[in-house]
Amino acid sequence: MSKIPQVKEFGGLPVVTSEKMKYLDRKASLEHGIPARALMENAGRAVAEETLKFALAELGKKPEELRAAVCCGKGNNGGDGLVAARYLRQAGAQVKAFILSPRDIGYPELVVANLQAAKDAGVTVAMTEKDGLEALAAEFAAADLLLDALLGISAVGKPVGPVRRVIQLMNKSGRPIVAVDLPSGLSPDTGHHSGVYIMAKLTLTLGFAKTGLMAAHAQPNTGKIMVLPIGYPPALIEEARG
Repeated sequence: MSKIPQVKEFGGLPVVTSEKMKYLDRKASLEHGIPARALMENAGRAVAEETLKFALAELGKKPEELRAAVCCGKGNNGGDGLVAARYLRQAGAQVKAFILSPRDIGYPELVVANLQAAKDAGVTVAMTEKDGLEALAAEFAAADLLLDALLGISAVGKPVGPVRRVIQLMNKSGRPIVAVDLPSGLSPDTGHHSGVYIMAKLTLTLGFAKTGLMAAHAQPNTGKIMVLPIGYPPALIEEARG
């Protein structure tokens, strides 16, 4: 069984497991009155802001010169990506969002709301279907950078199906990848992977760093790691230290 790294703090904030993160998210909503919608909005906005800084510093691209492809999963990580796509578009970037098909289960409510909000803001949104995956190679080649918002802390096991191929095409593109919360395919707790994973240039982890990001063997996958505040109150931050 893989061990969880025992790093306690990163960026002046506690490092947490995926289960602790889920607990803190629930507590933020239930006991501190912070709606999940607000946390997602804060997360996506912060991701967009840091992505724009990265594009300028690393690529020499101002917002109005930037072409970004945002790859979104079906869950809340994808929702964060859709919010980021909206803010990137509002800053002047050309943005295309590619979201995995929900099949029969549909998207969570927050993802549906932010999908529509992204479209309303002028983001080009395309459904990623199994039969059209190979066309993504040209889309990624036309972008300056890619955002990975495919899999979040709730994902378990090896990526399979369309998400597996999207990850492979993203890596193959040669474009710098900014990971939202953690690189898809990487265990949030141990930092291990099962052979299919995003190779990020920058990882923008939300709220608190996840234990898996602290593992030495994860560093080639994460690139630079930044912790982005998303609106947790001081009392919750202190509880996270426990």
